[in-house]
Amino acid sequence: MRTRRTGAVAGLLAAALLLVLTTVTPASASSYRYWSFWQGSASVWSLQQSAPNTNRPADGSVDGWRFGISVDSAGAAKPGTAPDFATACADTPAVSGKKRVAVVIDYGVAGDVPAGSTLPHPTSFTACAVLPADATSAQLLAQVAPPLRYDSNGNLCAVGGYPTTGCGVVVTGTAAGGTTTAAPNATSKAAPSKSSKTAGWIIGAVLLAALAGAGYWQTRRRRPQ
Repeated sequence: MRTRRTGAVAGLLAAALLLVLTTVTPASASSYRYWSFWQGSASVWSLQQSAPNTNRPADGSVDGWRFGISVDSAGAAKPGTAPDFATACADTPAVSGKKRVAVVIDYGVAGDVPAGSTLPHPTSFTACAVLPADATSAQLLAQVAPPLRYDSNGNLCAVGGYPTTGCGVVVTGTAAGGTTTAAPNATSKAAPSKSSKTAGWIIGAVLLAALAGAGYWQTRRRRPQ
């Protein structure tokens, strides 16, 4: 009788563990369509950690912008052109008291185009701007790629008028055009919550330990004294 009861408890624990693991491992993560913001250094792009209206690029630096669909900012597609200040600003003379900053604008690929918009041609370009020493990346962008469009929260929605509608929307799948409600701004990290995943795995570990304990106890009960 006790053996059956222990087996039943073990079965319930196993089912609970399966439920927890299924819950914390989503079948498919949401993707986002938005402009990601990058910083170039030594021919390498790294995700910019500051918002464009607060980031003040240094003289000789390179900003990068890429429009596309990605699951989160950390996995966003980088600009297709490598950052190269020397080449971008070769024909732009330095001005005393001001700074030169290069910027790469990459409109992405056909599969990233939202409904109602047309992919610009060329699909990317590099520019060099002379700016006041305290100018921000937002001011740089407004100078080289107008018009810009922002939402009511100050999130960047369009560069050079692209896309014509929407602002960092969630995409229901990888095909262009299918969108739902809200989304992150250009510099936010839209990854699924790490805390919820961690909590789920902790619960799963506790249940797994309980399941192992039940099996051990059942073995002890069956062992001859």
